[in-house]
Amino acid sequence: MKNFLLSIFTLFLPLISMAQEAEKGLDERVNDAFMPVADWWEGLVLTTVPIAGFDVPFVVILLVVGATFFTFVFKFPNITKFGMAINTVRGKYDEIEGHGVEEKVAVNIVDGDLPDTIRDESKEGEVSHFQALATAVSGTVGLGNIAGVAVAIALGGPGATFWMIVCGLIGMSTKFVECTLGVKYRDVDEEGTVYGGPMYYLSKGLKERGFGGIGKFLAALFAILCIGASFGGGNAFQSNQATVQLTSMLGLEGGSMGFVIGVILAILVGIVIIGGIKRIASITEKIVPFMAGIYVLAALVIIFANFSDIGTAFGLIFEGAFSPMAGLGGLVGVLIVGFQRAAFSNEAGAGSAAIAHSAVKTKYPASEGVVALLEPFIDTVVICTMTALVIIFFNIDGGNMQSVFQYGAAGESSSSVLLNADGSSIGGVDLTSMAFDSVIPGFSYILTIAIVLFAFSTMISWSYYGLQSWKYLFGKGKTADTVYKVLFLVFIVIGAAATLDAVIKFSDAMILALVFPNMIGLFFLFPKVKEEVAKYVEAIRASKD
Repeated sequence: MKNFLLSIFTLFLPLISMAQEAEKGLDERVNDAFMPVADWWEGLVLTTVPIAGFDVPFVVILLVVGATFFTFVFKFPNITKFGMAINTVRGKYDEIEGHGVEEKVAVNIVDGDLPDTIRDESKEGEVSHFQALATAVSGTVGLGNIAGVAVAIALGGPGATFWMIVCGLIGMSTKFVECTLGVKYRDVDEEGTVYGGPMYYLSKGLKERGFGGIGKFLAALFAILCIGASFGGGNAFQSNQATVQLTSMLGLEGGSMGFVIGVILAILVGIVIIGGIKRIASITEKIVPFMAGIYVLAALVIIFANFSDIGTAFGLIFEGAFSPMAGLGGLVGVLIVGFQRAAFSNEAGAGSAAIAHSAVKTKYPASEGVVALLEPFIDTVVICTMTALVIIFFNIDGGNMQSVFQYGAAGESSSSVLLNADGSSIGGVDLTSMAFDSVIPGFSYILTIAIVLFAFSTMISWSYYGLQSWKYLFGKGKTADTVYKVLFLVFIVIGAAATLDAVIKFSDAMILALVFPNMIGLFFLFPKVKEEVAKYVEAIRASKD
């Protein structure tokens, strides 16, 4: 490991020197080169469909329709299975997941297995339910909850918060389906290493349904897009916003500073990702509760400090959801902003989390499906809503509902720059930081630490997602692993050096592109999820008898 890190650092040394000598800031040069690619890719993925006079991205329609469909088909699992999810995470059902051999024999006979050859599938897996959840949550709870929410409110007004919450609630059903399939169709090698995710349930599951060729194509497509998403939204966007906050807090300037910070982040991430999912899980299970706790606690302090404005804030949210302020693009426009930002934040329907959840130790795939539905709730319903309230409070001053910035002032052409009331531009992270600082002086320093931890945990989780996809395409050898990890670390530096405008376009499009192959698989394979849910529920009932 030491030799690997040394080689990476040596590779970056001449690049740092070049950056320092460049007459034009490296940040600008990287962004200039990156922007045409980001524009083209964003336009392709966010292809629109005209509805009621509005151009609605087709991917948003697919997410909404799919999530709504699964919510009804599985009888509102986001509500009915919530208690089961909590109990599973806290280990209430661990006993049935490690025993119940007689039930397993019956199931495997039906599936065509011989009783004498049955293996105890509860022994398969590498992480616990909580570790899998922590790893997946660390991949979603991040800068999207801080910068993304600020962008959503600035573009769509307070009403965008309502649609983000709705997206989070129905997204719980989608996450439930995809993560159950992730465990059901995973591969486990002789050493116990797990390989899972949409690549496997698309190829294996669709083959069972008689669509082997289509399944292989969709699996390969997903893997390619997931690698790109790991470089973009799960990596470059995170390092970009962490760098913005660090340079702002420390008062650093200069074109090469983003590059230098990126190199430092790359080295730290490299130390962790070499250890694989077990080390990633051991880190995330400690970081995620800590950083989320700090952030939520600070948000609660601000919410209670503005207790008298809570009614006003929720009034703006509900009113803006159905009667948007002038210039915000109407109801459909606000809905699109809310759903698109929520989709980027919780990634329900993208299938990425199924990769982390597939590594869990269990013999009941549905057990991890119910655990997974907690992700969008934590990420979007709780944390995003708190961030939104903090920003809305910040923009209320003596009855003036838009005292700091004008809702919708950024315009439809930009999803990455917010316009201050005086005409100056500020970034999403900056706006959120200002909102927290207005009530808790000096909290911007703590928020900076939280942002860096958010970014760090997201990057290490997405490195695992991308690596699993890379292995699916190029094999499971050490050389392939090393190549991917080097590329991933390089993109950390690229993200830190590029400006937000280019990075966020690339990030949104890459993550949202995963929805297309993944949702096709979910629509074909959801009956398998019903079967797995029935097995898990029956096992729980039997344990109570």
